[in-house]
Amino acid sequence: MRMWAQSHLCQKPQRVSYILAAAFALIFLILGSSPSAYALPAFARKYGLRCSACHESWPMLNYFGQKFKDNGYQLMNDRDSPIWQNPGYWPVAFRMTPFWSRESTNKVPVDSGDGTAQVRLTQTGFNLSGLDILTGGTLEKNVSFLLVPSADETGAFHFESVNVRFDNLLHSPWLNVKVGKFELDSFISEKRTLTLSANGGAYQLFHFIPVGDGNIFGQIGDNQLGVEWMGHSMNDRTRVSAAIFSSVDGNVDLPYGQNSYSAFFAASHAFSAGKLGVQRIGGYALVGQAPVTYLTQGGVPLPGSGLSNKDFSRVGFEGLFYLGPKLDFQVFTQHGSDSAWFGQGYGDILGGAPNAPPGTTLDPTARRPTWNGAFVETHLVYSPQWTIFQRSEWVRMSQQSTPGTPGNMGDIDNYLVGYRYNPFMNSRAGFAFHNEFSWFRQRGGASDGTDLSSSSLLLGFDFAF
Repeated sequence: MRMWAQSHLCQKPQRVSYILAAAFALIFLILGSSPSAYALPAFARKYGLRCSACHESWPMLNYFGQKFKDNGYQLMNDRDSPIWQNPGYWPVAFRMTPFWSRESTNKVPVDSGDGTAQVRLTQTGFNLSGLDILTGGTLEKNVSFLLVPSADETGAFHFESVNVRFDNLLHSPWLNVKVGKFELDSFISEKRTLTLSANGGAYQLFHFIPVGDGNIFGQIGDNQLGVEWMGHSMNDRTRVSAAIFSSVDGNVDLPYGQNSYSAFFAASHAFSAGKLGVQRIGGYALVGQAPVTYLTQGGVPLPGSGLSNKDFSRVGFEGLFYLGPKLDFQVFTQHGSDSAWFGQGYGDILGGAPNAPPGTTLDPTARRPTWNGAFVETHLVYSPQWTIFQRSEWVRMSQQSTPGTPGNMGDIDNYLVGYRYNPFMNSRAGFAFHNEFSWFRQRGGASDGTDLSSSSLLLGFDFAF
C-alpha cells in the first residue's frame, strides 16, 4: 500500500520549503557506503540472482526482469518448479516504509465566526505507510501465482492481488492465461513505480476523474477482477494482451452492475537502438460499461442491482526509451471519454452518486466529458544503489459535460523530483533511503471553485524483508 493511498489525489494535499528539501536531500545523499545490490528477497533466495539482474532500481524492472515476469516468474529452467527448492525456501517478502513528511494544502474549508473560511493547512511529523505482504512464484512448472495481502496505515487489510496464471499453454509463449485480481498489463507499472509521496505516488492519468463525474470504473491504476490472456515472443520483444473484468473497480462481491464488464487491450514492441539500448513502444485501450440505474429497497439503492449500463473509454500511447545505460524516460498519453450520464454525476452509487431511476432523462445540453493527458518520467540510474528521478504530468479537459463550465475546470499539473539510495540489498532484505518532493494543482478543485494546490516532502526508509 503506497503512501499516496492514504490521501488519494486531492484529499490530503501539501506545500513545502525548497530549502528544507534540498538540505535533507544533501544529508541523505552523503550517507552510507556502496556495497553490491541484490534482487528482491523472495526471488533472490530462489534463484540466487543479484538485484541488478531484474531491477534497474528496486522496485523498477529492467528488460530481463520484465521477461522473467512475463514468463510467469520463471527462468525456464529446471529450478522453476518448487519441488526442486530447499524445503526451507519460503517465497514471502514484507514491505513497509516509516517516514517523515510535510504535507500542506491551500484553501481548506474551516468553520469561523462569520461562517466558513478557507485556510492553508500544514502538517509535519512521523508516520507509516501501509504494509504489503508479497508472495509469488510457481505452484508447479508453468503454473504461477501472485498473492499480495495489503493493509493501510491503520492495519485494515484487503487483497491487492490474488491470481493464478497458466503459462506456456500448448508449449507456446503466446498462450498464457491469468485469472483473479491483477494489475492491468500496461508495461509502465504503477505498482513498481519508484515514487511514494501523497501527490506523486500515483500516476494522475491512471486515476483521473473529471470534476463532478461519477465514473470510478475506468481507473487503469486499480487492480481488477477478471481474466487475462497474454502472449509474447520468445525474446519478449513483442507483447500483446487482452483482459475482460467486472466493472467494479476491483471491489469484491459485485457491488455494482448485474451484468457489466470492461476490457483492456495492450500491445508493445521493443527494438534495439544500438548503444542507446532497447527501446519499447506500445499502445493500450480500455473500453467498458457500468450502470447508472439501481433497483431500490425502501427507496435505498440495492448494491449489485445496477442496470442501464453506460460506456466509457481510455486510449493512449506508452513508451520506454533509453539514452544509454544510465538514463531512461517513460512517456504515457491518454485520451479519455465518459458517457454524459457519468459526466452528470451518476455511476458510483456506493460513493454517494445519485441513482437514475427508470425514466430519468438528461438535460439535452449534457455532453460527454473528454480529456487529454500525458506524463514524462525520467530515471538517472547512477548505479543500482543510487537513482534520481523526476516526473511531469498534465491533464487537460477538452470538453466539459455541462455547458458553461469553465473549460479548464479539473485540469491537473503534477511535478515531482526525488532519489532513492540503497546502502544494501541482498537475498534476505532490501533497504532504501527515499527522499521525494511533489507539487500538485487542480484547476477549480477548491471548495469555492478556485484552484487547489498542494505539495509534499517525504523522507522515508523503504524496506523489504
